[in-house]
Amino acid sequence: MTAHVLMIQGTMSSVGKSLIVAALCRIFKQDGLRVAPFKAQNMALNSFVTRDNLEVGRAQAMQAQAAGVDVTVEMNPVLIKPEADSFAQIVVMGKPWARIAAGEYIRRRAELWEVVTRALDAMRAEYDVVVIEGAGSPAELNLRRGDLVNMAIAEYANAPVILVGNIDLGGIFAQLLGTLALLEENERARVRGFIVNKFRGDRHLFDDGVKILEQKSGMRVLGVMPFIYDLRIADEDSVALDEIPTMDNGRRTLDIVVVRLPHISNFDDFDPLRAEPDIVVRFVDRSEDLRAPDLIILPGTKTTIADLNFLRARGLAHRIVQFARARGPVLGICGGYQMLGNKICDPLRVESDQAQAEGLGLLPVETTFAEEKQTVRACGKIVANAGLFADARGLEIAGYEIHIGQSIARDSMPLINVSARGETRVEDADGNISSDGWIAGTYFHGLFDNDKLRAQFLLNLAARKGFTRGTRTRFDRDLMYDRLAEIVRAHLDLRAIYRLMQ
Repeated sequence: MTAHVLMIQGTMSSVGKSLIVAALCRIFKQDGLRVAPFKAQNMALNSFVTRDNLEVGRAQAMQAQAAGVDVTVEMNPVLIKPEADSFAQIVVMGKPWARIAAGEYIRRRAELWEVVTRALDAMRAEYDVVVIEGAGSPAELNLRRGDLVNMAIAEYANAPVILVGNIDLGGIFAQLLGTLALLEENERARVRGFIVNKFRGDRHLFDDGVKILEQKSGMRVLGVMPFIYDLRIADEDSVALDEIPTMDNGRRTLDIVVVRLPHISNFDDFDPLRAEPDIVVRFVDRSEDLRAPDLIILPGTKTTIADLNFLRARGLAHRIVQFARARGPVLGICGGYQMLGNKICDPLRVESDQAQAEGLGLLPVETTFAEEKQTVRACGKIVANAGLFADARGLEIAGYEIHIGQSIARDSMPLINVSARGETRVEDADGNISSDGWIAGTYFHGLFDNDKLRAQFLLNLAARKGFTRGTRTRFDRDLMYDRLAEIVRAHLDLRAIYRLMQ
């Protein structure tokens, strides 16, 4: 069989394409269809690991979860991971393909057309419906030649296209009508309707706007979607971090700072923390904004050495070290863990042209980069039992690893005993923790998705601050997908959507 297809394209990045695809995947699943997402080419630093240890965009993993299926590499055959100095690592079918400059990739991307179409064909052979996501805008005229992800894919799949604009950014008429005007005639014929996304306030105030769009375009506005608050679903772009929460002065809260690195990756690691009612998570990239938090987290990054240099140039490195030496809690995840060590070596120039960099010196760890990337789902138990991880020893956890560097600790005080990587049983140590337990690092992404561990971790922070937290909360991404689907059902003409797919 060949699956029905529907394609969601946008007027620009960050209009909400990924969430609309996720919502449609959940809706079609609820309606009894076997559905899966597809994005031919994704540019993102947020990534995930498939069951067979291959790397894909985090957004497609999120959409697959909404669809109720396990993510596979065919859902995102090409992943571009930007690095410093206009270079990027190109991941093809889950494995590194090349590290090249942006201009060279544009010249070479035609080599990947067969890879992309073969992946889409495989998806259509397996599912009832495939919801395809575009990238950026189909009207980026300078990028039209060699297109792998927008109208070329729509043409190949004979897919109807719905164009999404973000009214919250302003200029919605220019976004939608301007994009339509810049398309070729055959491309315009593929666009079958508009979605106006992220509307704040009374929807009926835009009734005249809907009429104008329909009159000038000759096509329907299929929905005006509201701005959805507090939706803890993995974002594709770090633009999502621009929303800075404010402290609630009426309650005692834990103030957690995540350092916003230039190449921050997998920042959805902290969605479970942001969902807690008495936790404030701030993403900070200036030393003066650190203030006096209860915890500093150094997150993952695609370019550890470059982002470590950024910390020093901004004065953040000095402030973090001062904070840690005053017994302030610090946690590093993946690249952030590497930064906490004494030294980072890149003898093969895998990540940068800098052969060696001094770390922050907060953990007795040295990291060396190698050519082979570690991409694997992993599970194990906490073995630490102090500070941040007091009373957590023996808790079972699951997560995933995506890293090039291998870290060796001079003083072996591991954080996690890893019992399995993928389908392989192992007996390995991961991470490192200081003797008092207030400085720690790990390669495990998804650490805070483990409810029992997150609860104990936050209890320890709260006790250090001198207050008692309430009942432990459960972080359930599945409930978020149901909430998203309910909102989209209420604001989108699904009958029209189903007719388009026929």
